[in-house]
Amino acid sequence: MADVSHRPGDISDHPDVTEMRDRYARMLSGRDVVLFDGPVLLAGLYCAISPWTVHFSGSQPELAQNNLIFGIAVAVLGFGLAMGPTRMYGLSLALAAIGVWLIIAPWVVGSSPTTGAIVNNIIIGGVTCLLGLLAAGTLMRTSSRQPTG
Repeated sequence: MADVSHRPGDISDHPDVTEMRDRYARMLSGRDVVLFDGPVLLAGLYCAISPWTVHFSGSQPELAQNNLIFGIAVAVLGFGLAMGPTRMYGLSLALAAIGVWLIIAPWVVGSSPTTGAIVNNIIIGGVTCLLGLLAAGTLMRTSSRQPTG
């Protein structure tokens, strides 16, 4: 096989080096909130499977469906935060709203919530709300430091 790598490893004399550096800096500028991507995704996955792990799906099918739907939504938001951070961090306040909904859902959706369902939803709702607020706060702090234009 022919060796086609006859250029040296240094690209400092490349004519587009400044443009490449600027593009790389723009691409990484929204990654200050990277530590929230994984926990949001995991919180969503846990919320989706929690009715079957906490065993309240048989007595409360409406709450189980609610947790499944909102768990998938949180996981999709977490995946979106990881894949397209500059586009998706505007939805971090939606995570906080979903977290509040998960906290009050056992009383709104369920007819007679069990203690396990209540505790589970309060914990997962609180974690989701906290992660959403932290991501939104970090985004606001990051965007206020960046110059416009």
